[in-house]
Amino acid sequence: MNSDKIKLYGTLTIGFIAAVLEFVFHLPNYAQLIISILGLLLALIMFIDMIKVLKSGNFGIDLLAITAIVATIVLGQYWAGWIVLLMLTGGDTLEEYAANKAKSELKSLLDNTPSKAHLLKDGNVTDVDIDDVKVGDKILVRPKEQVPVDGLVIDGQSEIDESSLTGESVPVNVSNGSHVMSGSINGENPFQIKAEKIAADSEYQAIVKLVKESETHPAKFVRLADRYAVPFTLIAYIIAGVAWYVSKDPVRIAQVLVVASPCPLILAAPIAFVSGMSRTSRNGIIIKSGTALEKLNSAKTVAFDKTGTITKGKLVVDEFRTTNHFDEKTVMSYAASIEQNSSHVMAEAIVDYARSNNVALKKTDDLKEVTAEGIVGKVEGHIVKVGQAGFVTKEVVDEVKGSGVYVSIDNQYAGVYSLLDQIRPESKSTIAKLKDFGIKNILMISGDKKEATEMVASEVGITKSYPTSLPADKVKIIDGLDKEYHPTVMVGDGVNDAPALALADVGIAMGYKGANAASESADAVILQDDLSKVSTAVKIAHDTMKVAREAVLIGIFICIALMLIAAFGLIPTIIGAMLQEVVDTVAILYALRARSDRL
Repeated sequence: MNSDKIKLYGTLTIGFIAAVLEFVFHLPNYAQLIISILGLLLALIMFIDMIKVLKSGNFGIDLLAITAIVATIVLGQYWAGWIVLLMLTGGDTLEEYAANKAKSELKSLLDNTPSKAHLLKDGNVTDVDIDDVKVGDKILVRPKEQVPVDGLVIDGQSEIDESSLTGESVPVNVSNGSHVMSGSINGENPFQIKAEKIAADSEYQAIVKLVKESETHPAKFVRLADRYAVPFTLIAYIIAGVAWYVSKDPVRIAQVLVVASPCPLILAAPIAFVSGMSRTSRNGIIIKSGTALEKLNSAKTVAFDKTGTITKGKLVVDEFRTTNHFDEKTVMSYAASIEQNSSHVMAEAIVDYARSNNVALKKTDDLKEVTAEGIVGKVEGHIVKVGQAGFVTKEVVDEVKGSGVYVSIDNQYAGVYSLLDQIRPESKSTIAKLKDFGIKNILMISGDKKEATEMVASEVGITKSYPTSLPADKVKIIDGLDKEYHPTVMVGDGVNDAPALALADVGIAMGYKGANAASESADAVILQDDLSKVSTAVKIAHDTMKVAREAVLIGIFICIALMLIAAFGLIPTIIGAMLQEVVDTVAILYALRARSDRL
């Protein structure tokens, strides 16, 4: 049992004993004594905690609660003091309950961690602990079971549910050659996979690690009420002092201060905050810390990596031209036939382009791949070269706007492919939404050449781009931004983005493909292959902070109104203490609105 519950149960027990002494045995002095001892003890504990807060440079709003407890006990309003104690100890327990309720979506990942795998070996199936699975092991995934580790489907066909990982509710078809992520739920048919990662490195465990980090990182914003602590405390003391001075009745001090107890203010901000983090989780985004959500709300700069972030990270043929009177289909067939034997990323685009144009691939001979230059081989007796211009031909070649892959047949220049990285369809609208949120300084930092970087930046609406940037350059760019452009947000997907993600005030990793280095360096991870989640995260941050502030201000205004009424002696101390529970309820319910997607 934690200390908050011990304090609550202790307060309830003391109240019960005091009630028996006063109302059964008619011993009010003893009832007052034990309540006073408890009240002063808890007030002392709170005072010591408050001193620690003051030493850290912050002003804690707990001073009001301490004053209210002491005032009610000194002035003989011990039952009102007990109610204030009950409110404070019960408030801590209520905060814990509300926080756990709000982050239920985060905890669901931990609750469903795969633990067993069906190992296939020599025709037999053996259940083994998930940590015993090795890369290359064959695993059977039965109907309705979770995929235990990241793997490649080698036999069977089924539909899997990836909603707990990506937020996508539509089942995904998988068959031979499909990659599946651990934590996915299988449908009706069994299938076999070859383990590509051990459990500790698999996608689900990486996400679980992020969830654990999000639960352990303290959020500086949870004491939002402390920003209003000084003026609110002064207002309470002024109202209480004036009421005493005018009425000449010291009980007015207790009557005012019991309704000024700050419990709803202390509760409202953290509950709204955890609720907002729960909402990001439901939307396919894991926020590691509350501080990241706060900084997203006030971000002044967002910097994007290009490849794999603004773009899909997959090259496609944008244009294909032939020259020297070569037949287009012949050049396409010969080039694709050669490239089907290459592992280069550009080769896949050329082969896919041929197949999409229904061009048949042919048998090849004498293949030789030259590192960083290209590949050469024979097709139907002709020498075919595919690659860099200088490797392919000595003729003057055509300029292309993308990455050029050149082709020669029998040492004669035959044609050129222009390859471009596809821009994500949601990139342009995401940039526009960020501008609507007031973020005007939007950058693109890329390792790609100037022409490609500027072309993509212009297409999506980014006016400032930094081409040919190595990881160290990305760090210098982020670090060199003036203070007026902070907080900064960096969005990336790869290992080369990790240093910049770690340096930025908020690093956001596109973690859909399991870029672990980027994800571990980032403050937030997007679990879906969808860049628009960046603007969604910013919107949720804005909504969460708005709800948190409103909840705090609602608590303040209600308390001030009750203080003014109490100053005229219209609210007895015990009734005023009870009214605080009503204020608590209003503040908490309002703060929980931050969980809703309909704000």
